[in-house]
Amino acid sequence: MTRLQLSLIAAAGSLLLLAGAFGFQLIGYLPCKMCLWQRWPHAAAVLIGLAMLIVPGRIWPWLGALATAVTAGIGIFHTGVERDWWEGPTSCTSSGTGLGDLGGADLLSTDGPGIVLCDQVSWAFAGLSMASWNAIFSLVLMLIWLRAARAAPAMR
Repeated sequence: MTRLQLSLIAAAGSLLLLAGAFGFQLIGYLPCKMCLWQRWPHAAAVLIGLAMLIVPGRIWPWLGALATAVTAGIGIFHTGVERDWWEGPTSCTSSGTGLGDLGGADLLSTDGPGIVLCDQVSWAFAGLSMASWNAIFSLVLMLIWLRAARAAPAMR
C-alpha cells in the first residue's frame, strides 16, 4: 500500500473513533474532561489525513503518528486514573477540590449537563473502559501512521 492509502486508513480510523465517542454522547454517556482531551488529537489526525490530499509530503504521516500517540497516552493516563493507579486532575476527580466553589443549589441543579468525573467508569466492555479502548485503538492507528511514514509515495 502507498503512503497516502495507509494514511487515509489511519485518518479514517480516527474519524470512526470520534464518531463513536459522539455516538456514545448522543445516547447519554456524557464525556468527562479527560475524555474530551482524547478527542482533539483524533481531530488533528483527521485533518492531517485531509491535508495529505492537498499537499503531499513525508511529514504528514509522522504528524499523524504523533497525534495518535498523544491520544493513546492520554487514554493510558485516563485508564490509570480510573483504576486508581495514580491521581488525575483535581478538577475532574472525586478526590479533588474542583467542586469546592459550588454551592448546594449548584450541585443539586437539574439544569445543564451534570458533572462527569474522570475517575469513574461510565461504560466498559470486556473489563476495559472507553479510555482503555481508545488507547488500544489509537496505538494501532499510530502503527499504521508509522507504516505510512515508511511507505513509498504513490506513483503519479
